[in-house]
Amino acid sequence: MTKITIAKGNGIGPEIMDATIEILLSAGAKIEIEEIEVGEKVYLAGNAAGIAPESWKSITTNKIFLKAPITTPQGGGYKSLNVSTRKFLGLYANVRPCRSLAPFVDTKHPVMDIVIIRENEEDLYAGIEHQQTDEVVQCLKLISRPGCEKIIRYAFEYAKQQNRKKVSCFTKDNIMKQTDGLFHKVFDEIATEYPDIKNEHWIVDIGAAKVAESPEIFDVIVMPNLYGDIISDIAAEITGSVGLAGSSNIGEECAMFEAIHGTAPDIAGKDIANPSGLLQGAIMMLNHIGQSSIAEKIQNAWLFTLEQGIHTADIYKEGTSKLKVGTKDFAKTVIENLGKKPAILNSVSYTNDSAINLPKYQRKTPLKKELVGVDIFVHWTGTDPNELAEKLKSIESEETKLQIITNRGIKVWPDGFKETFCTDHWRCRFMPTENSLITKNDIIEILSRADLENIDTIKTENLYLFDGKTGFSLAQGQ
Repeated sequence: MTKITIAKGNGIGPEIMDATIEILLSAGAKIEIEEIEVGEKVYLAGNAAGIAPESWKSITTNKIFLKAPITTPQGGGYKSLNVSTRKFLGLYANVRPCRSLAPFVDTKHPVMDIVIIRENEEDLYAGIEHQQTDEVVQCLKLISRPGCEKIIRYAFEYAKQQNRKKVSCFTKDNIMKQTDGLFHKVFDEIATEYPDIKNEHWIVDIGAAKVAESPEIFDVIVMPNLYGDIISDIAAEITGSVGLAGSSNIGEECAMFEAIHGTAPDIAGKDIANPSGLLQGAIMMLNHIGQSSIAEKIQNAWLFTLEQGIHTADIYKEGTSKLKVGTKDFAKTVIENLGKKPAILNSVSYTNDSAINLPKYQRKTPLKKELVGVDIFVHWTGTDPNELAEKLKSIESEETKLQIITNRGIKVWPDGFKETFCTDHWRCRFMPTENSLITKNDIIEILSRADLENIDTIKTENLYLFDGKTGFSLAQGQ
């Protein structure tokens, strides 16, 4: 028996949650339910987070959270509970199944059945941004080895549990060789531990095009945060059934399961909402907690119900559908169909009835770290990089010399092109002369001399070798 926390949410949330729980219990799910109040009522009672401390305690104690859609009131500084939950609970993996339900739901891709597994905590979504000059702002893209290992291992374990045959990795490591390069490297390392599961890597732009054009060639796809956010929405849209989709957010200790649609207040209380999205989230929950045989029974009954043509209003279609039903009757029909399997839609078979339990990340042996240079970023409003180079030469030392100047990543000195457009944001790389070393004190002295020369330094990045391998990028054109 697994104790779970549920929140019925707002709008259609209470109706679809009641229907979902009725189906789960009728199928024999071994769950004990603890309900909390989150969302609109809590916000309007003066809690800007939308959740009370005792509700957090329920979630962190039970570890499993099944949540219906909630309303975040406009204005007033209210924080998104979805975002807060993911960040506070360390829910590093977002899992989004995207399956076509043709011919019962219209789609151009009737054979599509993929799962997008998206890293959920880092990448550009760390949200670390700075304005550095009049013309340039930056956003830091942070990719960590623990983040890569956790999400990629989860993707392979998910494929193993769900009897999936292939895991694909999407990155842009032909350009971002350090960040996306690390994600790809870790993917290749972990893939060797799963010889029975095929693996492949795609550059994200052509991979995205293939998802839109030929999604049937993919099975499970794992990728960093930004790419996953974009491609999971594309994939859900082209199935033709965004309103029927569920998702999960998985952490090392806690997990949250939900529908991907909103509260639909215009139809709330009318017994016409489709509970399928939340039901799909609940099925993912059952798989996660090791009740895959129950999940399989419910999923096949749900598919059989769709095949019968018993549809709620959102997917009802003359000529295809046989009977239009409301929320309660749809749930009742799914319950009546427990134990049945679809004939047209592919039935599911979850062969592994154990929960996905990943080992906690173990920090590796530290690498040998050697300081070999520094990038000093300068705010300068001139246009001729040769002029800037002359200014920078005045702050060189016997041991440390200016090697290169770039603008937006492109080499502009030495031997730049006059056609290259430059902003007011310059990366100036200083490297030690032959047979010399550079220390942090040398960098401080360079910055001190720059200050005396009225050179506006805005940030530095130390350049390192790690176990003798370059830990920084070369400039475009270098």
